[in-house]
Amino acid sequence: MTDELIEDLRITTVTRTGRIRISVNGRKAYAYKGETVLAALLAAGYRVLRKDQNGQARGAFCGMGICYDCLVTINGIGNMRSCMVEVEEGMEIWTDEP
Repeated sequence: MTDELIEDLRITTVTRTGRIRISVNGRKAYAYKGETVLAALLAAGYRVLRKDQNGQARGAFCGMGICYDCLVTINGIGNMRSCMVEVEEGMEIWTDEP
């Protein structure tokens, strides 16, 4: 994991507590307790989360676990719906886009 911090695109006027460290594609990022992995990925600027069988980019669509377009690898477990998993300290997340 590099020491390069991913840009934070969260709304700055919202007060958050419980900042935790995660890793996205080997890069350091931050999330907040209670956020989903998808929310953390979007705040870090990730829009493409996986590629379909035809190589087409896929990202968040429904955000509630119905569409399966937000599949990522979390702590070595593939095909996890990022919109349904809450972030945890030290979590390692991998998307299909570096």
